Amino acid sequence: MKAFTICRGVAAVMMHDNIDTDQIIRIERIAQLRRGEFAPWVFEGRRYLPDGSEDSAFVLNAEPFRHAAILIAGDNFGCGSSREMAVWALEEFGIRCIIAPSFGDIFFSNCLQNGLLPVVLERGDIQRLAAAASSGAVLSVDLRSRTVGTDQAGEIHFDLLDAQREALLLGQDDIAQTLTLVSQIDDFQQEDRLARPWVYMAAVF
Repeated sequence: MKAFTICRGVAAVMMHDNIDTDQIIRIERIAQLRRGEFAPWVFEGRRYLPDGSEDSAFVLNAEPFRHAAILIAGDNFGCGSSREMAVWALEEFGIRCIIAPSFGDIFFSNCLQNGLLPVVLERGDIQRLAAAASSGAVLSVDLRSRTVGTDQAGEIHFDLLDAQREALLLGQDDIAQTLTLVSQIDDFQQEDRLARPWVYMAAVF
């Protein structure tokens, strides 16, 4: 996955609570498409009118926000069913960071496994950022210092576990992190095979 260090750019504001994974990418698209094909369908129900044309009132259809890499959202973003494809769709669209007061638990974990940074802030701080972003201000999210801010709003600190931060900075999902420990795993298995050989015997039926 892509490493995350700094993301700087305009931010799209969607201050709606309880945006679930089905709103992010519909189940029909998941059944029809493969990874790499989801970007045109992210937020499909909000993004397009019944005739298939773009809804000009939707933030991601307006300049400069159609190129936003940061999304500012309301409470419980990514709630609902545990579909990793919702994170894929956002990442394929170009979103690298989502700022919200809270996230669906599984969605939050899926973000970390796909190089997308979920930032949890107090609603008051988010409202200040949203006001600045709506006017076209450039936001900067720095994972190294764990800060997000604009020239107008100043810097705001956010919390992220050290292990999660380190993995994102290195661009490592759980599998990649495990592979860095292969030599230790091999050493353990060799020692354990000598200590408990019966565990490694092939089962006979």
